[in-house]
Amino acid sequence: MILTPLTVVPGEGVPDPLPAELTALYATNRAYHALSGDFPDPDDIRPEQVMAELAGEWANPDTEVLLARDGGRLVGVVITLAHHPDPDDPDPWIGLLMVDGRLHRRGYGRRIAGLVEDRFRAAGRTAVRLAVLDANPGALAFWTRLGYVPLAHRADRERGRPCTVLRKELTVREPSGAGRPRPA
Repeated sequence: MILTPLTVVPGEGVPDPLPAELTALYATNRAYHALSGDFPDPDDIRPEQVMAELAGEWANPDTEVLLARDGGRLVGVVITLAHHPDPDDPDPWIGLLMVDGRLHRRGYGRRIAGLVEDRFRAAGRTAVRLAVLDANPGALAFWTRLGYVPLAHRADRERGRPCTVLRKELTVREPSGAGRPRPA
């Protein structure tokens, strides 16, 4: 699996067929969208709505939209924030990690999260934060299984929804095979 940044050239938009791919991925996550309220009708998510949602992300130069592909197939999307607007918060954030709903519980979310963490480690970051909607206990369980620890409960900055803020220390990974005795 690979993560690639989605770059948008101003005035050109997102090339086809990506809007349709992203819309299909978003549409497979109906339950999440019903909780989040991100779209007016979670049963009818349109390409222009998805592109408008992402355009709001691209407006921030600290935000990166990453596409997760496995064998060329779009399996997930991640939105990261290099610097939080709160100057007392030194950590980067995962703003969204969405896996194609048809692929849930197959390890894709865990693998994508690991790749995002590796990107932050490579950039010299020592921890990462995210927020989970309190109405989404499945997401909270997912992130805590990955080692994220709840820090606070508060309303999200964008829509005022109750959420739990979590943080994970990013320890340095040993190279493959390190720490194992070598055969004599």
